[in-house]
Amino acid sequence: MPITLEAESTLTDRYQTTVPESVRRTLKLGKRDKLHYTIRANGEVVLTRATGAEGDDPALGAFLGFLAADISRHPERLQGIDADLVARIQSLTEGVEVDLDAPLSADDE
Repeated sequence: MPITLEAESTLTDRYQTTVPESVRRTLKLGKRDKLHYTIRANGEVVLTRATGAEGDDPALGAFLGFLAADISRHPERLQGIDADLVARIQSLTEGVEVDLDAPLSADDE
């Protein structure tokens, strides 16, 4: 029979808690790691270590967050792409095939 680890922690007035040392050790958690919560229909909560997608780029994530916030604050600044620009882009990329799963060459790294 598998061993079950149980631990408790207390919520502060700000709804924060400290993850017990035994849980941190079991999940191999370090400072700034993220946690993932799965809440089941019966009220049971499963806590796991969150894993980022392979190759996540923190700079890209921050930039996309900046764009999303800017679009939310200033939707009036959004502009459609001109049909002539779309045609120009299509003409420049016509016949170009890209394999997104192919490894980068040494020059591209």
